[in-house]
Amino acid sequence: MSNSTNIPQTPASTKRAAAENFIGTAWVTMLAGANLTDCTVGDVTFEPGARNNWHSHPAGQILVVTAGVGYYQEKGQPAQRLRVGDAVTIAPGVVHWHGAASDSLFTHLAINPNVSQGVANWLEPVTDEEYQAAHG
Repeated sequence: MSNSTNIPQTPASTKRAAAENFIGTAWVTMLAGANLTDCTVGDVTFEPGARNNWHSHPAGQILVVTAGVGYYQEKGQPAQRLRVGDAVTIAPGVVHWHGAASDSLFTHLAINPNVSQGVANWLEPVTDEEYQAAHG
């Protein structure tokens, strides 16, 4: 079968997320890389209770929830409970975290535009107290 669009086809590969930026286990499958555009799209699955560290994105990020239940929280704001079909638009430079509820897997697409500006600025871990408060 020919590829009439001449777009290189590469199989997606799933890798464990970097332990230094996550509490618990999360898996990332890159669906679109910056080699074709200045945007990446990753399919990220968090095991129950897993979350990423506080971080920001120089060019912002869009999250689209595809499975499970999770949370998104901006520094200084209450956490938002997320379910399938929810989407979050994160402005450039906004410090936040996201991850799974304690009793559910959580999967979202992470869309990162303008990655030539950088993908993420990783900060400190989300404490157990901060995580538990999200469930309140």
